[in-house]
Amino acid sequence: MSLAEVLALPVLEAAPRLLGARLTHGGVTVRLTEVEAYAGADDPGSHAYRGPTARTATMFGPAGRLYVYFTYGMHHCANVVCGPEGQASAVLLRAGEVVAGHDLARSRRPGVRDRDLARGPACLCRALALDRSHDGLDARELVSIADQPVVEPATGPRVGLRLAPDRPWRFWVPGDPTVSRYVAAAPKRPRGTTPSRPGTPGG
Repeated sequence: MSLAEVLALPVLEAAPRLLGARLTHGGVTVRLTEVEAYAGADDPGSHAYRGPTARTATMFGPAGRLYVYFTYGMHHCANVVCGPEGQASAVLLRAGEVVAGHDLARSRRPGVRDRDLARGPACLCRALALDRSHDGLDARELVSIADQPVVEPATGPRVGLRLAPDRPWRFWVPGDPTVSRYVAAAPKRPRGTTPSRPGTPGG
């Protein structure tokens, strides 16, 4: 199945098929080992749940675009838009293994082990030098589908969500050391306290 055919699928079918795919940007290539599915208007955990905004406009466009957002005032996270235009489905790229461009990735993530260079959505974006300026980029020019995709991915709840937290829409390569650690959303805190930052919800 080609990348275009994969991205035309409903998000819950497309997401696991992206495991093992390679994403290249900024002189670095990452093999995807963990992703999360977000289903737009049918998903309270999605940025697009309440309809289009200036921030989420890319999600409502054609499949194959990168939706890159800025979160917590410090991190970028990247999604690949999939499914029919207007439905705002997207796959958050949660983690991967750097397979080329190690020196560049290390310079962007100094002092961490190689397994952690792209472990977590913000780390992945930093290793690949992806930021908000790349929102809307054609991911089909950056991603190549694996010849042998993961047939039986592990599944579980998405990371750090308070809304729809139990949907098993996170997919990962079982046993891969680059998969990020699961953290449930912290309970809401009273006003005036500092919130914790357990995860980075996506598309």
